[in-house]
Amino acid sequence: MNWLKSIYFFLVFSGVMFANNYTQYVNPFIGTDGHGHTFPGVTVPFGMVQLSLDTGTEGWDWCSGYHSSDSSVIGFSHTHLSGTGAADYGDILFMPVVGKVNILPGTKENPDSGYRSRFSHDNEKAEPGYYSVFLNDYKIRVELTAAKRVGFHKYLFNEKGNSKIIIDLKYGTGWDRITKGEIQQVDKNSVQGFRFSSGWANNQQVFFYTQFSKEIVGFQILNSDKETGIITAIVEFKGKWYLFHHDSKVSGGKSWLRSKKVINLNIREDGSIETIDGSADE
Repeated sequence: MNWLKSIYFFLVFSGVMFANNYTQYVNPFIGTDGHGHTFPGVTVPFGMVQLSLDTGTEGWDWCSGYHSSDSSVIGFSHTHLSGTGAADYGDILFMPVVGKVNILPGTKENPDSGYRSRFSHDNEKAEPGYYSVFLNDYKIRVELTAAKRVGFHKYLFNEKGNSKIIIDLKYGTGWDRITKGEIQQVDKNSVQGFRFSSGWANNQQVFFYTQFSKEIVGFQILNSDKETGIITAIVEFKGKWYLFHHDSKVSGGKSWLRSKKVINLNIREDGSIETIDGSADE
């Protein structure tokens, strides 16, 4: 009887000792090759935002918007499928850039034909709740994290001149196609809009509101038409770097994305996020 008690105690003790370390064994890159259909970006269980980079939309192996055979990135969208046999989502794509801007994403064969950027898998890092990559063509370090309703971006610009971000609503994964779009500047730090689309999910409606930590010095519509509305815009900031985050809520069966400014993050053990001064995002 005493022997059984000692074994029981050991099992409980060892479970407590290692319970907080299981994430060290998680490799988000598993499934991003072959026919795995997974993405390496960030999300939380049952989270509304699946924030990750997008490298391609063609073919069955790009159901998640990412494949490890690629070496250039289109941007970072806020919704992704993982492990599915069909493609969809890729809503609300952001791409940080510098210099002269092309309104088209360009091709894998010739990234210079658009705003794509080359990257190396050697400069990618992914772990539960964190993803980073270096954009070779723009010399920008991108870091991503997420909470239940939030996707956070941090961009570190190294080139001279103003920093810019392209918002491309035309982009969608697989056969997802935009049916209506809107992007507008709200104030000196914020933009908002929506993207309606049709694909595997018919009549999908995503609304977003984004606040930046630096003041906007330029806002320009790059692509629009009467039928679809505003498709592509560029936001410009003075200087080299900025940080923003993206918050998502559901209202009436539709997605609603909103944001608040955050400079430094502290992730609590329960997955909620607080700023450096202790104010919470939810």
